[in-house]
Amino acid sequence: MSVRAATHNLVRSLGYAVETYASAEEFLHSPHLNETSCVIADVRMPAMSGLDLQSHLIASGRRFPFIFVTAFSVESDRARALRAGAICFLSKPFDGDVLIKCLDTALAQNGSAPGE
Repeated sequence: MSVRAATHNLVRSLGYAVETYASAEEFLHSPHLNETSCVIADVRMPAMSGLDLQSHLIASGRRFPFIFVTAFSVESDRARALRAGAICFLSKPFDGDVLIKCLDTALAQNGSAPGE
């Protein structure tokens, strides 16, 4: 929860609209799903992992840039995420500047800017 709050505050301070969710399922049922420009997800979440969320969205025809964060860096998870198109795969704790670079890359690829 603390990483989620810190990430929310950092991204919001850059001028982006930010929504946070406690689980993949909560995000999937969000009224903001179709407005999403980038997903920052933990690899390990209750019920549905971040990797499974990415796969689910791709299978349903939604391709959002993904940035993954994890406290349990496993090479097979990293490889799976990047193969599916993830922009970054960060190990906790991560530097805010590194996340900003990942976000800039993801949103440039997606054609989004603050406030869009």
